[in-house]
Amino acid sequence: MTTSQEELLPGTRRALLHRIAVAQAEGRAPSLVAAVVRGGRAVWHGARTCVDGHGPDENVQYRIGSITKTFTAVLVLRLRDEGVLDLGDRLEKYLPDTGAGEATIAGLLAHTGGLAAESPAPWWERTPGSLRPEVHDVLGEQPLVHPVGRRFHYSNPGYTLLGALVEELRQAPWEEVLRREVLQPLGLHRTSAQPQAPHAGGWAVHPWADALLPEPVEDLGRMAPAGQLWSTTGDLARFAAFLAKGDDRVLSAESVREMRTPAAPAETADVMDGATYGLGLQIQHRDGRLLVGHSGSLPGFVANLTIGVADDVAAVVLANCTSGPLLSVVGADLVRIVAEAEPRIPEPWRPLPEVDRSVLELAGQWYWGTHAFALRVTADGLVALGPLSGNGRSSRFRANGDGTWTGLEGYYAGELLRPVRRPDGALGHLDLGSFVFTRQPYDEGDPVPGGVDPEGWRGIR
Repeated sequence: MTTSQEELLPGTRRALLHRIAVAQAEGRAPSLVAAVVRGGRAVWHGARTCVDGHGPDENVQYRIGSITKTFTAVLVLRLRDEGVLDLGDRLEKYLPDTGAGEATIAGLLAHTGGLAAESPAPWWERTPGSLRPEVHDVLGEQPLVHPVGRRFHYSNPGYTLLGALVEELRQAPWEEVLRREVLQPLGLHRTSAQPQAPHAGGWAVHPWADALLPEPVEDLGRMAPAGQLWSTTGDLARFAAFLAKGDDRVLSAESVREMRTPAAPAETADVMDGATYGLGLQIQHRDGRLLVGHSGSLPGFVANLTIGVADDVAAVVLANCTSGPLLSVVGADLVRIVAEAEPRIPEPWRPLPEVDRSVLELAGQWYWGTHAFALRVTADGLVALGPLSGNGRSSRFRANGDGTWTGLEGYYAGELLRPVRRPDGALGHLDLGSFVFTRQPYDEGDPVPGGVDPEGWRGIR
């Protein structure tokens, strides 16, 4: 990907540089690199380092830790899209006798499988993967610490199971499948399971002194699908663009949108923070924005990928220190800086190339009881139903090809919208999951549940 610094205004570029400079200085990171993506490609790259004249560029590898999980999730969604598996399938169907077989594939993706957060001691991030050669060694004697499907509990072993699932169904090593099905099609040539020069070294920074200690670099073995990868800001910028728009060579736009959709119940603390989890992606609300992506850490490294889908802006931030700068905050700030300084310019309005009269007939004002709603035909071939004023239930609907429509989000997700005609063929009302929407409030010509008083509307007598 060729970066173009000139595409952002000078003031925006300086604000971005200032933000990462503060993060590197206050977080005491040996080096920190960042990139911003807009319109599907990198438009800015910045770096700060403790070594004068040695600023890492967008091709220097850093370890990205749990951002690896998002790559593993993409592989699983590919298997689903091919019809090889269903997300509702239990793991037992494909990997028997793990002790965690009741968990569903969707539950493992969303960390609701009930599994422990970590594998048994010693800590897997600082010890060789050869200590855990089999799945059983990763899971231990009691893999489950919560009832399956009941709560969100982040689980690294859960993604080990998903990697093992990929290997079983593809009959090839996880790393090989990832390279063939994701890295090569997306042009991520600097993303790999093992470090490839040039790459940064990982450091621990003394908490009370400006001193460094090199961190060990371990091959994680079975735990690789949870955190093994090395990558660059250049490659992760491409990956961010893919997660925002999809790429039919890897996953469709609809499937990556599904990854960005909340799939786990939020813990109490997460509700307060506005955070939840999708299928391999973290989801949060910050500064009034919906952000998706993933953070990552391994001894010597921290990483973050943040996407503001509505703003069409993404940020990647990588540093080579065990702790220090809060990169999830830095990434969100980089998105905010660009989104506020240079708001997205919408595409020009254009009329539809053709109008389906049967769909156009649905458009306009409808009433659910006394609540006024509007149904609009959108440029992407959907219809959208929402309240005319104030807050209320709203959703977009996708045509089913038989005159009915299926809800895509919110209260009406998965619910059927069915236009109902009167005996004379005229459009009468909309039936939406047993709710009757009429052209006039309590229209006596339609089957309003409970009926309509025959004397009609009146004043106080």
